[in-house]
Amino acid sequence: MKPDMTVKLAGMTLTNPVVAASGTFGYGIEFEEIVALDSIGAFCTKGISLEPMPGHPAPRIVQTAAGMLNAIGLQNVGVEEYIERKLPPMKRYPACKVFVNVFGYTVGEYLAVIERLNQAEGIAAYELNVSCPNVHAGGMAFGADAGSLEYLVGRAKEASRRPLIVKLSPNVTSIGQMARICAEVGADGLSVANTFRAMSIDVLTRRPRLTNVTGGLSGPAIKPIALRMVYEAARATTLPILGMGGIVTAEDAVEFLLAGATAIQVGTASYADPRATERLAKDLETWCKGHGVDRVSSLTGALEVPPE
Repeated sequence: MKPDMTVKLAGMTLTNPVVAASGTFGYGIEFEEIVALDSIGAFCTKGISLEPMPGHPAPRIVQTAAGMLNAIGLQNVGVEEYIERKLPPMKRYPACKVFVNVFGYTVGEYLAVIERLNQAEGIAAYELNVSCPNVHAGGMAFGADAGSLEYLVGRAKEASRRPLIVKLSPNVTSIGQMARICAEVGADGLSVANTFRAMSIDVLTRRPRLTNVTGGLSGPAIKPIALRMVYEAARATTLPILGMGGIVTAEDAVEFLLAGATAIQVGTASYADPRATERLAKDLETWCKGHGVDRVSSLTGALEVPPE
């Protein structure tokens, strides 16, 4: 018997819990000749800002042991061109929900992007990027400060006509505290978590390998830490969580679901295998069938923890 792979997230029903992560899947439509887009539950766009952003100069991606560093710098076409040219083609894939990752340097810019997106059709939810470690202002400045996070999320929720998912930074003392703050001011869900601020040095030139000096570390190297953060966020709030960080296999995905995630995001794996999201969706269904799991949603939070 085929398992039920649907999950409910922030009032939405996804056909399965596999979501392509922001910054690794373009604007979605670029992957239509590579990935069967209707085979995944959703995807998150690149960070969309009020005006186009060129990003950082190369080199801006560096391979590391069991992962990669990136300092793309939120390069994107800006909200107007996104709505006009990038969003409409996704109507061809109604089963794949579109989450728009929203970024700004100021609260006003975040709100302006959301208000403009409110007027567009075909968007299922917003993912509020308060955690990018690759820009010099905005982004992580909000996600790392409790007061700033509370104010921004509260204002964004007031402006939003769609579910608001907050992408938290792992570069904080307590992910649980940040999760609770988001819940208290009305967030509809959480993405846990973004990349870890890190760096790499070329010992021969004695220079940083990234022009931005530091970047965001992702990939299998961060999985155990990200898994712990999903577990802590799930214990701190009842908000649905999109878990991410080094997910490559179906077993990786199941770990995040057991820790408390409702759905999972796949990012760095798509660099090594552009069809990683589609493969993972199929592998997860196969895993559920092989292990007698009738509903994938039953795995969420089903971790058996020894009594304290």
